[in-house]
Amino acid sequence: MAMLIYGPSSTEIPLEDRALAHLKAVMLAKLRRNESFAFTWEDDSGARSTVWIHPAIPLQFKHDRGQPPGLNKTWIDFLMQSANTTAGLRLVPEPPNEGAVLAGG
Repeated sequence: MAMLIYGPSSTEIPLEDRALAHLKAVMLAKLRRNESFAFTWEDDSGARSTVWIHPAIPLQFKHDRGQPPGLNKTWIDFLMQSANTTAGLRLVPEPPNEGAVLAGG
């Protein structure tokens, strides 16, 4: 299980390694442009949480595997579209890859 670690209190958000690699690609693209956004996820119990992602707030991606997975461009596009809405970034299931596989994240 990979971990997204966020904020000064180091909130740990457990995620599958592949999902974290795709979220990382989207989050870093947004933060590189100095854009803030909401990120919502559900835990194993179905509880939903949301955090505000901002360039000034500490963010760490901790992968449990050494080799990053290839990235599904279609999934990244879907995630980026959600990040650009008023509801913010939400982890959606991986769709079939209709585009090129990108180098790992």
